[in-house]
Amino acid sequence: MNFNPSEMPLPLLGFLASLAAGAATGFGALPVIFFRNISQRVQDSLLGFGAGVMLAATSFSLIIPAVEVSGKGLFSVMSISTGIALGALFLFLSDKYSPHEHFIKGPEGADPGRLRRIWLFVIAIALHNFPEGLAVGVGFGGGNIANGTKLAVGIGLQNIPEGLVVAVSLIAEGYSIAFAILISFLTGLVEPVGGLIGVTIVSISKPLLPWGLAFAAGAMLYVISDEIIPESHQKGFEKEATFGVIVGFIIMMILDITLS
Repeated sequence: MNFNPSEMPLPLLGFLASLAAGAATGFGALPVIFFRNISQRVQDSLLGFGAGVMLAATSFSLIIPAVEVSGKGLFSVMSISTGIALGALFLFLSDKYSPHEHFIKGPEGADPGRLRRIWLFVIAIALHNFPEGLAVGVGFGGGNIANGTKLAVGIGLQNIPEGLVVAVSLIAEGYSIAFAILISFLTGLVEPVGGLIGVTIVSISKPLLPWGLAFAAGAMLYVISDEIIPESHQKGFEKEATFGVIVGFIIMMILDITLS
């Protein structure tokens, strides 16, 4: 009996694909079993690589499909622009009103009260991962399995080095190897939540597809500019991070073309 993904319900397909992409964060953390430290130069290069993959995914797998679905008239352009702006605004407000802490930038958002520092790290990573899962879910929501697959592969690809950087950073904060790997896996589980939300909403109402694609694009653009690139430029390895962006962008572009 042959397995045919196109015969699966779209919500299930989007959920499983975003789950696989999210699980890549945990798998990326596994190398810390064998070595606990990687140089800051390598960490920043890996972060840049992830930003490049996300940037290409935003362009080729979210914005361009949104234009193809909605057309090129003025109303369509304004709809997509508004969707991008709403996605960025959603992440801005989530960032502003959710207590969280970055490994390099430090605490941000609302007053954490007595919330433990580790959970502030978890919230920060979860805020980063949610739009990635949303993008994968929306990619499947319109019934375009090829586009959803490209997004899932690309997000999973950038999650692998991200998981390693997260685990190394947690170990540097004094947490155990096992705990660092566990947290990396757990933060990846935010993505199937976003994936299920995205694929369900778009599957129920097809006219929302270009809005959903644009919204996910705006959220990812916000994460790239507000979090990943600044984090990768704070330790003096801006050039390495920049070349990481370029390599990541090229690889995701190749994936997008070859999987089309």
